Formats: sequence, C-alpha cells, structure tokens
Amino acid sequence: MVSLKKRLKAFVMLLRPPYWLMTGGLSVLTMIALQRGIPDAGLLALVILSAICISSGGFAFNDYVDQESDAIVKKNRPIPSKAIAPWHALLTAAILFIIGLLAALTINWLCLAIALLDTVLLVAYSTVIKKSAGFFGSFLMGLIIGTSFVYGEAALSGTITIASFALSFMSMGNIGGNVLRDVLSLEGDQKAGYATLAANRGPKFATRVGAIFFLLNAIASPIPWLVGAVGYAYLIPIIIWNIILVVSGVALLRKPDIEVVKKHERLVTRTMILIPIALILGALT
Repeated sequence: MVSLKKRLKAFVMLLRPPYWLMTGGLSVLTMIALQRGIPDAGLLALVILSAICISSGGFAFNDYVDQESDAIVKKNRPIPSKAIAPWHALLTAAILFIIGLLAALTINWLCLAIALLDTVLLVAYSTVIKKSAGFFGSFLMGLIIGTSFVYGEAALSGTITIASFALSFMSMGNIGGNVLRDVLSLEGDQKAGYATLAANRGPKFATRVGAIFFLLNAIASPIPWLVGAVGYAYLIPIIIWNIILVVSGVALLRKPDIEVVKKHERLVTRTMILIPIALILGALT
C-alpha cells in the first residue's frame, strides 16, 4: 500500500513544477518586458494557468506513454514506482490539457491557437516523434519553449510581432541542452529504443551539434535589444551568459567527451536563470 505522502510526492513529480518557469514564467516575463510594466493581474493569472497546465499535461502524458521504457531506465518515475496508476497519469494529462485550453480561450483566439499547437506537438512528441525523429525531437522541445515568448505577446496584445520572435531565439540554448542531455542518457535511450541524435550519429557528433546551438544562441541573443523589445539593461546578464555559452561551446567542439559534456551541460542549464533576470532588467530600462 503506497502512503499518501508518497502519492503526493509522485503527483508533484508528474507535473514537473520546476519547468513552469520555462513556460508560464517566460510568457509573463515577456509581457512585462514588452509593456515595460506589470500587466493586468487577471490576465497574468490566465497566462500562468494555461501555460503550466499545458506543460504539466505534456509531462503527465509523456510519463503515461513512457511507462514501459521508464520501468527499465527511470524506475523512480511515478508510474514505474507504483505510486501512481497509469490511468491516473492519463486522466491528469487530459484534465490539465482541457483546463489549459479553456484558460487560453478566455484570453483570446490567438492564445488558444498557440496553446492547441503546443498540445498537439507535445502529444505527437510523446507518441511518435521522440522514438524515431532523432534531432527533430530535441529541436521540437526547444521550439515549444520558444512559443512561450510568442504566447506572452499574443496574450498582451492579441498579435505576434518581431519583438517576441526575437526573444524566442533564446530557446536555441535549450535545444543545445536537450541534445547534450541525450548524450548523457545515451545508454538508457538505446535500451528504451529511442532514436536520438546521439544514438543515430554517435555522441561526439551530437555533442558538436549541441555546441553549435550554444554558439547560435550567443549570436542571436542581442537581437531583442536591437529591435527594441527590451531596454539596454537586458544586455548586462545576457553578455555574461553569452560568455558562458561561447566558452562551453568552444570547449565542447574541442573535446566532445562525456566528462566535458557533463560539466558544460550543467553549467549552461544552471545559468539559464540569467534569461529571466535579463527580461526583468530589460523591462526596467
């Protein structure tokens, strides 16, 4: 008999709350940056609710689809650990998707369209793409993070302009990180039958691809300031992050072995906190 405490802990793990900053958090910060102030509280609440429900619904559905492979390589996940029944995860995903889509519809039709697109992509990723698409799977997940910026502008003004597109370029670092994480999980992915880029082309090739996306992120990161989406103070933390991206990218290109991947994937992931800091400072100047 699984204890209530263990069930609650597993449910929280199913929802992946740390990723809410990369979905609803980025949408809200985009709104603040573009408006140069705090938008209406009700609108912010709807944006946060819709974004985190769609993202958590995607994680819950992914755990449902991956229950057999997780039983081999990720036995601590909610379903393999027997803390949550598979149908509970599926029901949770369905409820969260519905709530997220209804909240998006309450904002405007454009937000509904973006939320629906993300939902379809998340379901397609879990059921088809992840197992056979190689690099496209990592690219797709980065693209979904990129829509968080676009979603913020759509909620704020009902339109999408170059401003949010420019901010969405920041998701290239996330794409690079996804590729490197596939390198680190290569053994488990091969056991589970996932055709990641590292599995298809080898870890060294995948490492170099991840490094290139770090460098592309560094090149593209000043664009939001150049198009006037954010103020000059945005550049202060972004320059620091760019230095980290370039150092990591060059190190990975020069020596694409597993220890270097571990070190720089962790470094870049931890310093991604500089992105929301940059957006906040960009809204104040």
